[in-house]
Amino acid sequence: MKTALVTGANKGIGLEVAKQLSQNGLFVYIGSRNLNSGQDAAKKLSAEGFENVKAIQLDVTDPQSIQAAKNLIATETGSLDILINNAGISGGFQQSALATGSDVFKTVYETNVFGVVDVTQAMLELLKKSEEPRIVNVSTSMASLNLAADLSNANYPTRYVAYQSSKAALNMYTINLAYELRDTTFKVNAVCPGWTKTDFTGYQGTSTAEEAAQRIIKFALIDKHGPTGQFFSEEYFPAPANCPW
Repeated sequence: MKTALVTGANKGIGLEVAKQLSQNGLFVYIGSRNLNSGQDAAKKLSAEGFENVKAIQLDVTDPQSIQAAKNLIATETGSLDILINNAGISGGFQQSALATGSDVFKTVYETNVFGVVDVTQAMLELLKKSEEPRIVNVSTSMASLNLAADLSNANYPTRYVAYQSSKAALNMYTINLAYELRDTTFKVNAVCPGWTKTDFTGYQGTSTAEEAAQRIIKFALIDKHGPTGQFFSEEYFPAPANCPW
C-alpha cells in the first residue's frame, strides 16, 4: 500500500485530500499542528469507512515536530510515496504593499515557504525510497505574476501582498526542486485548488472542498508520463480536452 502525508489536513481542503487519497487505496497521514484536531479528523473519516488514515502531529514551523513526524513515518512504513504540502496561512486581510509590515511577511513566509522547504527536505529521504515519488505544493492563482500585473483585472480589486508573494516564492521553489530532481522518478508540481468554500475563505468561493481536492490529487497520482516543475490552475488555465492529466 502506498503512503501519503498531507500537511494541514485536519480540516478544509487538506481533510478532503486525505479522504480522496484514502479512497484511492493509499494509507494517509493526516498532518495537524494540533494532534487532537488531527485525531478528531481521523475519527471522522474512520466513521465514514476510511480506515487507512492516521493523525500525526506536525507543525511545519517547528523543526523538532517535523523531525518527529519523519521518524514516526520511517518507523511505521519505511518510505513515503506522496507529500502534499497543503498547510498555509493567509496572514489576515487586508494586506497593502504600502502599509503591511515585515512582521506579517515573516509570519506568512514561516508557514507558506519556510515550512514547505523544511518539511520537503526532511521527507526527501523517505520519498527517495518510493518507486514513483510525488510532491504537490498547494499554491494559488493569486501568485501568478501575469494575472497580478494586469492592474485592471477585476479579480484583483484588493491585493494581499504577503500571501500572494509567499505563494509566488513557493512556485519558484517548486520549479527549482523539480529541476534538481529532473533525472529521477520524482514529479513535483504546484497546484491551485481554486477559490474554495472553506473557513480559509470565509466559506466564499466558486469551488467545493471536494472539487479542490480532486485538482490536487490528480497531480499526486500522475504516472511517469506526467508533468513536473509546473504550476496548474484549472480556473484560469484549463487543461486541453485531450490532456491525460
